[in-house]
Amino acid sequence: MSTTKIGWIGLGTMGNPMSQQLIKAGYPVTVYNRTKEKEDAIKEQGATTAATPSALIHQTDVVIIMVSDDKAIQNIFYGDEGLLSAKTFGKVIVNMSTVSPAISKEVAAKCLEQGNHYLDAPVSGSVKQAQEGTLVVMVGGDAAAFKQVKTILEKLGKLAMLVGDNGAGNVAKLAINTLLGIAAQGLAEAIILAKNNGIDPGDLTTLINNSALGSPFGKIKGDAIVTDNYKAAFALKLIAKDLRLAKDIGLSTPLGETVYQTFQQAEAEYGNEDIIAIIKQVDHK
Repeated sequence: MSTTKIGWIGLGTMGNPMSQQLIKAGYPVTVYNRTKEKEDAIKEQGATTAATPSALIHQTDVVIIMVSDDKAIQNIFYGDEGLLSAKTFGKVIVNMSTVSPAISKEVAAKCLEQGNHYLDAPVSGSVKQAQEGTLVVMVGGDAAAFKQVKTILEKLGKLAMLVGDNGAGNVAKLAINTLLGIAAQGLAEAIILAKNNGIDPGDLTTLINNSALGSPFGKIKGDAIVTDNYKAAFALKLIAKDLRLAKDIGLSTPLGETVYQTFQQAEAEYGNEDIIAIIKQVDHK
């Protein structure tokens, strides 16, 4: 069993299975979640709980955060019982949420003032990869701090890579999720084109999956379209949010602009469905 004590903040769709990976790996894990009911299941796995982020960081060596957006990060760090209120020293705080590079740079500076290190470490992958510990982790921040937590991150993903200073992990994630949005809309448009000309969507996805264009994403999302299953593995509203963040850092290329507009238009009606529900928006144009 590892002696490194881990604090985990955020037990949502991704945070819950990711934190369980660390418990299975033998780490002592203390969790904090705003909705306390979500803590019950992880307590049964062997985790302990903290009443506030401030209490959690006092009890642990490394704090990992997996929440939804910049606003949640501001609350976790700047709230009355937030991480910065604890005034701790020598901790490593790893933010695995998909947030803006700007918030990471801001919070990293505040952490460093107190003698702590902050790493932005968003992930590529969805629930299945979180459950299997096969995510891809892209990290921005201090190289020594990354080395300190690399073994922990490798329990969550098949690859953990330092890509630059604070904010760089977020930039890499936004670039990848721009490509993800393009891939989702591209797959949807190909299926619509084929269907409108008499080709069965199942037949087209079989052809795609056996071609040079075949990919795990294409297979999973193609199957979702064929079976009319839009239960969110990665909610459309989240990719819409990520594309807004990408727009904020300069997304202006032709495909990027098109995908940005399509997902923004789709969010109100299909936001709680899976990313591939974008086919409904495209099909209604």
